Amino acid sequence: MKPNPSTSNDISFDDFKSQILQDYGTAVTSRECSLMGRREVLSGKAKFGIFGDGKELPQLAMARAFQDGDFRSGYYRDQTFMMALGYLSPKAFFHGLYATTDLEKEPMSAGRQMGGHFVTHSLNEDGTWKNLTEQKNSSADISCTAGQMPRLLGLAQASKIYRHVDGIDQTNFSENGNEVAWGTIGNASTSEGHFFETLNAAGVMQVPMVISVWDDEYGISVPSEYHTTKGNISEALSGFQRDDDGKGFEILKVKGWDYTALIHAFENASDIARENHVPVLIHVTELTQPQGHSTSGSHERYKSSERLQWEKENDCNKRFREWILENGISTEEDLKKMERDIKHKVRAAKKDAWSEFLKPQLIAKKELVQLLEKVASQSPNRAFITKLKNDLIAIEEPLKKDLASKSRQALRYLLEESTPEKKQLQQWVDDFLATNEPQYSSHLYNELDNKATTVEQVTPSYSDNAEEVDGRIILRDNFDKLFSMYPEALVFGEDTGNIGDVNQGLEGLQKKYGKLRVADTGIRETSIIGQGIGMALRGLRPIAEIQYLDYILYAIQTLSDDLASLMYRTVGKQKAPLIVRTRGHRLEGIWHSGSPMGGLIHLLRGMYILVPRNMTQAAGFYNTLMKSDEPALIIESLNGYRLKERKPSNLGDFCTPIGKVETLKEGTDITLLSYGSTLRIVEKVANELLEVGIDAEVIDAQSLLPFDLGHDVVKSLQKTNRFLVIDEDVPGGCSAYLLQEVVEKQGGYRHLDSAPQTLSAKAHRPAYASDGDYFSKPNAEDIFEKVYQIMHESDPKSYPVLR
Repeated sequence: MKPNPSTSNDISFDDFKSQILQDYGTAVTSRECSLMGRREVLSGKAKFGIFGDGKELPQLAMARAFQDGDFRSGYYRDQTFMMALGYLSPKAFFHGLYATTDLEKEPMSAGRQMGGHFVTHSLNEDGTWKNLTEQKNSSADISCTAGQMPRLLGLAQASKIYRHVDGIDQTNFSENGNEVAWGTIGNASTSEGHFFETLNAAGVMQVPMVISVWDDEYGISVPSEYHTTKGNISEALSGFQRDDDGKGFEILKVKGWDYTALIHAFENASDIARENHVPVLIHVTELTQPQGHSTSGSHERYKSSERLQWEKENDCNKRFREWILENGISTEEDLKKMERDIKHKVRAAKKDAWSEFLKPQLIAKKELVQLLEKVASQSPNRAFITKLKNDLIAIEEPLKKDLASKSRQALRYLLEESTPEKKQLQQWVDDFLATNEPQYSSHLYNELDNKATTVEQVTPSYSDNAEEVDGRIILRDNFDKLFSMYPEALVFGEDTGNIGDVNQGLEGLQKKYGKLRVADTGIRETSIIGQGIGMALRGLRPIAEIQYLDYILYAIQTLSDDLASLMYRTVGKQKAPLIVRTRGHRLEGIWHSGSPMGGLIHLLRGMYILVPRNMTQAAGFYNTLMKSDEPALIIESLNGYRLKERKPSNLGDFCTPIGKVETLKEGTDITLLSYGSTLRIVEKVANELLEVGIDAEVIDAQSLLPFDLGHDVVKSLQKTNRFLVIDEDVPGGCSAYLLQEVVEKQGGYRHLDSAPQTLSAKAHRPAYASDGDYFSKPNAEDIFEKVYQIMHESDPKSYPVLR
């Protein structure tokens, strides 16, 4: 049931009384779900439970202040809030607990996340945006403590952009920036750096954000004094309190069992943030956690008897009930009847959810048992197959894995047989896996026709008198075109605005497009990424700049756990087409010269990772991504900004294809695969190899995720029969990934006359200066000698020992 949007200031007493009883009903419903949910975990029907008991009342107050168009970025105890908004029924709650893979029944993640992780659907079936201003919105939760904070900043910043930047089509996304971003977090998680970084940035930026801290004085077993200075987050943050002279936060403090105070506090916070675009922190104290942290343990182990007694007496639902009776809003008899009815409804919802969860497996089990009977009757291995069948029959409440496992094991006993019954079983297994595996693995990337890999290549065109300019000029002028074509596009990062980034790729664009579209930020990589995620979730097209590739490690948790997994964990119901811009490769100094590509390509599955060798290629990638709607990381070559390139005449229009390699030099003796800055060295060496009779084919990977969708590298191997990957990552990093892609996935091993090899950087960080680069990463002589050695092994007479 959805709450009446009226506040306590503008409704009659009878309406207020009705609202109170509606809220109490929601609180009791939520609590019953928590209590029964814990029992379902302990009985084995569900794997794990983490519930919102003890936090019901403040969440009801938040729901009252939450308006259409607003966004929530919360944590895994906000079930009462979602129930109050009408987005979580008791049956859906239990489907989440059981991990039902039907999105209609389990709309939060179709069983991909544990219960307590909430989302609303921002996209239609065809991938287009819903009207987010006509619904209440929740960004997709993640488990990582405080991981929801960085994106909260961007969700709030979007309102500021929509209010102050002209020319953006706000349809579906905003009503003149009047939306508030609401964050929720447990008191212990405020110890995380993500919280403090986001809080500081919000205070600087002055965005419409309300952060609610649910404070039950513990973080699992550890009390507040171990987490927070003074054991009190609002006291610790008192210096953030706004005043007449400076910007900051409005800080409110309210007890979590005081219904009327909570209603007023959240209404006040909403008004301040919505009207003035000021961030607000609500510290909700004296909350409890009746069932402890989760089903993994009992809080009786670490709470004193005095604390446990206090929690019983000050449980927010109990205090709410007492207040209702004291004020004559209802009677004991009526409340007991309501509570009984709710228990029956929740119990029925649980029963129905479990029945619906089991139904597909029971149907499949019946089919499989019949098939196994048929197969066994014709097989010499009847006894073994019959045992599998009987074991399956004994499983009264089968999971999908039980069916898959038993059916596949049965096929092992039929290896020497060729019967119609065996073929039926094989087909059943194939169909079962084809139906069920995608329920756990689909939507890592966009699966619709508008995905970035379908954007057609448009080559750069050049006039007859095209000038040669520094590579940065091509980037700068291409960004200029993009910002004029896409009013919703914006870029931000450290030194991005006033000086136009450290390499002048945005020179002069802040003056042209304003400080909100080309913006400087503080030194805070995690919340820079969070800004981008949040704004992308609200229909903007942000480009988040991380100054150097090494610095992306500061933000890797947010990139990996939030951005890269967003489409997957929402089963395609939310998207955040954020472009992350950075620069790297062949730098100098341990902390500015890393190329952690192996880590990135594994941690950021769900994003595109693009590695242009020059700035024209990079510009083309930006153009391609702006025509699609998926997240990507573009790593520009730091030592290429001052290298001369011909300036294209179709800036903003030419598109570098994603998922395609490019052959830069054809050859017949060996295939050399590389990318980025190292590729220039490879090209130089390829020409030097001609002097000793080695004709190398040079291929630019261009795109690491995805890599070579057309399998063009293996076509090269069919010609050369030898393969070397050159990479400046550590041994076993990106070069190993590329080797697997070509040799294993593309079947390149079939065409090799010599063992495929890799040439990578050393295992340590690159040492400083030109000598450090030479001895730490593959240099021209390393590449030359490695190729020569491969040729020597195959034909020592033609290629005698070099050294």
